[in-house]
Amino acid sequence: MYRLVGVLLFLAFALALVVGKGPAVGKEPAADETPAEAAALPAVTSCAELARLLEERQDRQLLRAGFGTRATVEQSFDGAEAVSGAAKLPANAGADYSTTNVQVPGVDEADVVKTDGRYIYQVNRERVLVINAYPAETMSVAKVIRFADERFSPREIFLDDEHLVVVGTSYREVPWAHPGPPRPRHNATVKAVVFDIRNKADITQVREVELEGHYLSARKINKNVYLVANKYPDYYLLRDAGVPTRNGLTPAYRDSLAGEDFVRVPCTDVCYFPDFAQPNYLLVAGFNLDDVTGELAVRAYLGAGENVYVSPENLYVATTERDHGPIIPLPEPLDGAARPDIAVGPQIWPPLREEKTTIYRFALEGGRAAFSGRGEVPGTVLNQFSMDEHGGYFRVGTTLNAFGRDTSRNGLYILDGDLNVAGKIEDIAPGERIYAVRFMGDRGYMVTFKTTDPLFVFDLADPHNPTMLGALKIPGFSNYLHPFDENHLIGFGKDAVEAVQKRPDGSVVSQGFAWEQGMKLALFDVTDVNNPVEKHVVHIGDRGTHSEVLDNHRALLFDPEKNLLAFPITIHEIKHRTPATPPSAYGTFTFQGAYVYRLTLDRGFEWQGGITHLTDEDYLKAGHYRSRGDRHVQRILYINENLYTLSEGMVKANDIKTLAERGKLLLP
Repeated sequence: MYRLVGVLLFLAFALALVVGKGPAVGKEPAADETPAEAAALPAVTSCAELARLLEERQDRQLLRAGFGTRATVEQSFDGAEAVSGAAKLPANAGADYSTTNVQVPGVDEADVVKTDGRYIYQVNRERVLVINAYPAETMSVAKVIRFADERFSPREIFLDDEHLVVVGTSYREVPWAHPGPPRPRHNATVKAVVFDIRNKADITQVREVELEGHYLSARKINKNVYLVANKYPDYYLLRDAGVPTRNGLTPAYRDSLAGEDFVRVPCTDVCYFPDFAQPNYLLVAGFNLDDVTGELAVRAYLGAGENVYVSPENLYVATTERDHGPIIPLPEPLDGAARPDIAVGPQIWPPLREEKTTIYRFALEGGRAAFSGRGEVPGTVLNQFSMDEHGGYFRVGTTLNAFGRDTSRNGLYILDGDLNVAGKIEDIAPGERIYAVRFMGDRGYMVTFKTTDPLFVFDLADPHNPTMLGALKIPGFSNYLHPFDENHLIGFGKDAVEAVQKRPDGSVVSQGFAWEQGMKLALFDVTDVNNPVEKHVVHIGDRGTHSEVLDNHRALLFDPEKNLLAFPITIHEIKHRTPATPPSAYGTFTFQGAYVYRLTLDRGFEWQGGITHLTDEDYLKAGHYRSRGDRHVQRILYINENLYTLSEGMVKANDIKTLAERGKLLLP
């Protein structure tokens, strides 16, 4: 078996191939395919041609990355993203409850916890628990959903009034032709299991879809569910260019509505970009929850996605392309012996000359995704918040590493409807990199960092002429920016102390980096766009303090109408700090749970209290923590007058105003 190291799976992609019902060139477009897609992408004519294209691109990438050719490599890939996190939806019996904090209103994101205003659904240790949460005083586990497929590992869920969709990972066993005793090959899969939840006493599985690949992201728009995955081709099959498709050269998928067998795309349905470079599949699949006669619609594109942004109309996938320059071949041995098909990295690793992000757009409609455009910008994308669609334009912030010059620079690009660059601002904060980006209407905000935290404000009202309006330099940095209102935003990040060194004469010189400290919350006032202000700030803990909000926005609960802000946090503190305590010193553990704030423009962050699931025995006098991972608070939500905190071992309900405990449920 010849597999490619995992880092290659995150390189750029450019070959598109249409799976399922997409036509080859010269055919009429199928009913589920737009004419633009059929006309824009040429098609291969046979499995032999597809195998040749794959093999050529694979060997080229192996050499450019310094790993030799197919005969020397093994793959290793571990599969891995709203203005208010408390949007009101039609609820059970008029309940008032919070929903998942999402980037784009109307585009739901899968998460480990969801509620419908009475029941809480939680991914919990390879199961999904259905918790009767209201009223809080009589909480109980209504149902434990287990899965017949022991290989299936649930990861996240979607929820509406009728359906629960559990998204997770599994694998399928496929034949593997190789020397020696026969044994199965395990191909990773992404699976979505759909349940009818209208009758809580009889929750029933109604559908199961599965596609080969590693889970990248998922979204739900109304009743349409979209899955995005990466899949590496089975390159050992390329030794036989005429291998039948059923043996695995193309991706496979299944939909229980159409049967239990996996289906593979015919080679002649493969379409590609003429200049494609990366031989890895990106799969975009979709289905409609109400369509019981439809079939999973799958599109597979040769490449690998890294970051996903979704608007109500389009899905964008960004991936990094790195150009290492001309391939440097190994010299032949001096003794004239045949050179083995092995290449050592340092001998052929050419310098990195160019780094860019390729953006692929897919039009979404009725659970189907169709390729509709491709664009490029310099640099790399940090995460989904670096991207945004507004008024028919696509905005993206990137960091470009200037290799060989010991510096970096950042850019903001606006792409038109054809994904061509319409306007741009470049050379932002040379020497620093992006830590956070947020787009809000006609404005954009960017945080860069190296030793201090500049917050930049951009005017994007004219897509062809974006301008930088103002900047604010403060200690520390923000990892995540969240809108408070149109003129204020909240920054979640870390304090930082610049690392310095004293010369013999007593003068101080910067070492070019900073030591992270405790967590920092900031409320920025951008009413005067030319002079942004840090209006309020609060500091939490010391070095070692962390919150999942810094890495995952879905962990945040924020409701501006209730002035409610809450998030999970693990706090470390230095109990006996002295002037001699170095900024590199870590604190010791003192708290894990939820921190709850009242947030207003006038008074800023007012701490209401902390809610923990740990007992006194878990907190030792020495400041050490007796490991109880099942009591780590993961999410906070509210239903009516109660604030709920959830860990794998417990659900606790507290009064939303006083934080007095209302109920507690130990989870099985």
